[in-house]
Amino acid sequence: MIPQQTSSPPDAGAAGEIAHLLVSELIQPVAPDITSFVTAMIGPSRPLGVLFYGSALRQPDMDGILDFYIIVEHLSDWPAGGWARTANRLLPPNVEYHERLVDGRMVRAKVAILTLAQFRQMTGRGTLDTTIWARFCQPVRLVWVRDAVAADTILACLIRAVAMAARWAMALGPRRGQPEEFWNALFSNTYGAELRVENNRKRPRAIVQGHEVRYRALLAAAWRADGLPFMVQGDVLVPQVDEAWRRGMLDGWWLRQKMGQPLNIARLAKGTFTFSGGARYIAWKIKRHSGIDLPLSPFAERHPLICLPHLLWSLRQAGFFRRKQARD
Repeated sequence: MIPQQTSSPPDAGAAGEIAHLLVSELIQPVAPDITSFVTAMIGPSRPLGVLFYGSALRQPDMDGILDFYIIVEHLSDWPAGGWARTANRLLPPNVEYHERLVDGRMVRAKVAILTLAQFRQMTGRGTLDTTIWARFCQPVRLVWVRDAVAADTILACLIRAVAMAARWAMALGPRRGQPEEFWNALFSNTYGAELRVENNRKRPRAIVQGHEVRYRALLAAAWRADGLPFMVQGDVLVPQVDEAWRRGMLDGWWLRQKMGQPLNIARLAKGTFTFSGGARYIAWKIKRHSGIDLPLSPFAERHPLICLPHLLWSLRQAGFFRRKQARD
């Protein structure tokens, strides 16, 4: 078989393929409970849109935690205190915990708040932060949107995320391989750059598994749209970039890898002050994994750091640490 080489100029038709594929994912319906939850959560607020993503999308579990990103035009478009908005401006995103009854079922969610400008910046080539584009090159659903213009602006950011991911997949992946090998290499590296407890060998494969056709189509289209030269040999893709390009990209990745964990640690530190509803989230996690019901006073909900010694003492009295040691 004679290898087929793509043209190196950016391919506008390929960009249209990416947009079409992403739109077909964004508009897929979700469970009615999720729609009801999001509608009630945003209330009178008018964000640009709400994106549903993560493990609960890949493997539906209404008893677990749903993950949402709320995209706003301005931070003032979402209810939050002045300090929280300042923190979100300096180190986005802020994360909140929400829970509410929907048709007699308690639905729980982690909710991140991001402005459109931040979304654009964190899916662009200049960003040193891998967290946003690495998440949003994966399947998502647009479960609430303000209008058609807002939908288009959010779609443009998702296209940027895919372009970033595909570019780094070429740099970090094999010299030749099937599309899944490039994606697995990418996600292994992004997991390694972040502060994560998941196994960075198994988890990336789980992301791609079952969606191979999707990732295969996106990779080739994104490379063509970006003007990155490659050849197709059956099911194998062979990048045709020169060594100088690859070295430059790997140098850039070294900096992003070094920045990844400090950024995550900084967000964790910020979250101790800005994670709205964090005490209830921790209490729920403890009950889910140990069966221990940790009651929270209204004061403890508002000031979890001040009450931390008392909460730890309560857990010790309930035998939480003995159970954990027994499991370990």
